[in-house]
Amino acid sequence: MKDCLFCKIIAGEIPSTKVYEDEYVYAFRDIQPQAPIHILVIPKKHLASLNAVSDASDTELAACLRAVSRIAAQEKLENGYRVISNCGPDACQSVQHLHFHILGGRQLSEQMA
Repeated sequence: MKDCLFCKIIAGEIPSTKVYEDEYVYAFRDIQPQAPIHILVIPKKHLASLNAVSDASDTELAACLRAVSRIAAQEKLENGYRVISNCGPDACQSVQHLHFHILGGRQLSEQMA
């Protein structure tokens, strides 16, 4: 999608601090971190949100979750981390491209809202 911020990041049109990339996934540091480690994991195929996953293959979706695990190990998040995907306006999804936030590097609040 040509006007999508994350598609432009994947294409290298907008700079990012890449932490992981494979055939299906691109991951980079969030520019407004909510924790000491805050990384966004995005599929290279444009999907607007979790509501669009029927347009992705099982391989593409599994690659996102495998990337989360690899990145957590790479970032040494042995004590744990949180994975979040906001879906839609009520969840404050700010970019209409499926993405997963990895948050860690400190004790996170039990409350998620």
